[in-house]
Amino acid sequence: MQRRSFTKLLALGAGSQLIGEPESDAAVETDKPMTPKNSDDRKPSDQPGPVVVEDFIELSRQKLPRPSWEYISTGSEDQVTLADNVDAFRRIGLLPPVLHGVGQADLSTTVLGQKIDMPVMLAPVAGLRMFHPDGALASARAARNAGTICAVSSSCFSSIEEVAAASDGPKWFQVYMPQDKGVARSLVKRVEAAGFSAIVITVDLGERKDADRRNRFSVPHDMLLKHLRDIGHTLPDSITTEKLDAFNQAAWQLSMSWDIFDWLRGITNLPLIVKGVLTEADARRAVKEDVDAIVVSNHGGRRLDGMPASIDRMQRVAETVNGKSELLLDSGIRRGTDVLKALALGARAVLVGRPQAWSLSAAGQQGVSQMLGFFREELENAMISCGCRNVGDISSNLLLNTPPMD
Repeated sequence: MQRRSFTKLLALGAGSQLIGEPESDAAVETDKPMTPKNSDDRKPSDQPGPVVVEDFIELSRQKLPRPSWEYISTGSEDQVTLADNVDAFRRIGLLPPVLHGVGQADLSTTVLGQKIDMPVMLAPVAGLRMFHPDGALASARAARNAGTICAVSSSCFSSIEEVAAASDGPKWFQVYMPQDKGVARSLVKRVEAAGFSAIVITVDLGERKDADRRNRFSVPHDMLLKHLRDIGHTLPDSITTEKLDAFNQAAWQLSMSWDIFDWLRGITNLPLIVKGVLTEADARRAVKEDVDAIVVSNHGGRRLDGMPASIDRMQRVAETVNGKSELLLDSGIRRGTDVLKALALGARAVLVGRPQAWSLSAAGQQGVSQMLGFFREELENAMISCGCRNVGDISSNLLLNTPPMD
């Protein structure tokens, strides 16, 4: 299969620089739970399956070609921000009260008026169908079964209608904006017609990851052709790879401004969510633009190395917003205690990206369901240990070593 240069994709942002080599059928043919590598003599059926979210890292490594696994797992340049996203949660301690009389916890909450069974949602992740044949369809089903929201990337490589048909659970749609305003308008209308309940605009576009450049990532011709057609472009079967690449490079609106929210409000009544805010100034502007929700995020450390950990900016943004927009957080969440810390600092819920991709590639829908189950169990344990009967009881009084505010 011909492959286009990854350097061409660097200019296209996260909406286009997606995936590495396609997996063989043997690499993704089963949804059965996987087991980590084990050096003992037990039969595979006797070996323990995953018991924590990070177990899926090694399981996905076993299933995927190296370029695909590194696309999921690596970060920008020296990967300082990638590591700090996780480490920052570890720096925050917990100091729970005792003798609080709490023996069970209610994890349910609401996000944009939608009740969900726990404050953990699936983040929009590009290229999911490259990691498992069911891709976003499996993620949407797992989210529905877990009673939570699935945010779907417009670059997941399944169409709006395919994802909508797969699950009747609550879904958001992350839009990468086409340059063609007619295509963009039609895309938004299709999102509405398919029953998605909100639109996410990721504003920290693009990625620069050394591993992807070394691996010369590219999107297979047939996959890219389907993707562009799914967005709404009309392209012939006979189009050459060279012409398809050129079309793709020109297809996306990469330099956006705050005006995008005015334009969207002119064509849809769906709630609008801005994803990628870290500074107080941007938080104030988001409130001024009357966005419905803000995701505090550094794109999982994939965009620009040296950015602060998302959790380190959570409290600053929360105090700036002061309840005028709902707040969410992504990047670095690996444990239920991480979820509790994010909520204690002002988030209403969190979104998980890499854990979704790892668990999907390891075991399809069942893997994603297991992953969400681990977050549920760990968060419930943390809430009971901290005397929180419901998520409303979670507060910063439970935390030690919170990020400084000055």
